[in-house]
Amino acid sequence: MPFYHKLGKIPSKRHIQFRKDNGDLYYEQLFGTIGFDGMSTNMYHEHRPTQVKEIRKQYSVAPKIAKENNIQSYRLRGFQVEPTDDFLESRKIVLTNSDCHIVLAAPRKSTTDYFYKNTDSDEVIFIHKGTGKLRTMLGNLDFKYGDYLVIPRGMIYKIDFDTTDNRLFIVESHRPIYTPKRYRNWFGQLLEHAPFCERDIRQPQELETYNEKGDFVIKVKKKDEIFEMVYATHPFDVVGYDGFNYPYALSIHDFEPITGRIHQPPPVHQTFETDAFVICSFVPRLYDYHPEAIPAPYNHSNIDSDEVLYYVDGDFMSRNDIEAGHISLHPAGIPHGPHPGATERSIGKTDTQELAVMVDTFKPLMVTEDAMKIADDKYYQSWLE
Repeated sequence: MPFYHKLGKIPSKRHIQFRKDNGDLYYEQLFGTIGFDGMSTNMYHEHRPTQVKEIRKQYSVAPKIAKENNIQSYRLRGFQVEPTDDFLESRKIVLTNSDCHIVLAAPRKSTTDYFYKNTDSDEVIFIHKGTGKLRTMLGNLDFKYGDYLVIPRGMIYKIDFDTTDNRLFIVESHRPIYTPKRYRNWFGQLLEHAPFCERDIRQPQELETYNEKGDFVIKVKKKDEIFEMVYATHPFDVVGYDGFNYPYALSIHDFEPITGRIHQPPPVHQTFETDAFVICSFVPRLYDYHPEAIPAPYNHSNIDSDEVLYYVDGDFMSRNDIEAGHISLHPAGIPHGPHPGATERSIGKTDTQELAVMVDTFKPLMVTEDAMKIADDKYYQSWLE
């Protein structure tokens, strides 16, 4: 949950006259969620943010479902997703339900000739490969390997990449994304036992302001369709804002692991939450230190949730034959646990250098046609001795 942030110039009170040097008014906009009950930001524009000149076309980007009711465990080889020049075209939804899309992307080029706005979802973009700058109407954020970029729904943005070798793991959430409530006090401050704090959250500090008229294409996503809309003024014309609703970054490398004498359950890795799923970070950490500890996780049944693990780096000790960019899907309803030999290998180990992102959803995930193109459909048999 972001905390209060102010950038640029703003008037002394909300909803009062705020004038330019020539006497003209700046145009105020409330950028809020959940009606008027959620997080919001007040921003001030050079021009009215409502000037639509043209709607050029509309097309579907809805995922094509291969398996709607799935109980099979899968391994997806994420790096087999072919790189694509365009940022939006590169995004491949591999798993989905009514609460979220889980997406892989390998864009080669920056977004230059359009802006993008997702009105359906908050986005969490995990940077597996690549560096660059996220440019938004509320300021910019530099990013690098291991960063989570949290982009609220309705945010207009572009991404500038420094290289052509980029790999992204993206979660589009139809529900608002927050930091876990058990890590916050009743004022919203992150508590002492939280695995990260406000110092680790990077807020926008660089605000681009353009006072330009012309034809500016914004590709707007709504209900899994893209609308190409042409606005009469530059969308980055904000001179200042304040509030709680803005993009921010958190590095997985700043997540401080919670460990114990015996194996800790997955919630200790939780990084973000909604009321429909959680996102967790598995990071390098010391193993359990009870003299008879088994560091490998115990077998467990996903009765209420599907478990998705995106493998980033290191040797994930509970799995055999797992590489960077792989995704494992363990669906609700059946037990899963370490692969044969993993439990025995873990005994006596003192630490792990694994790095992974986990998404646990409370509704079943559907497997898409794009997922089946990179799927190991024999993975469910990998627990046989």
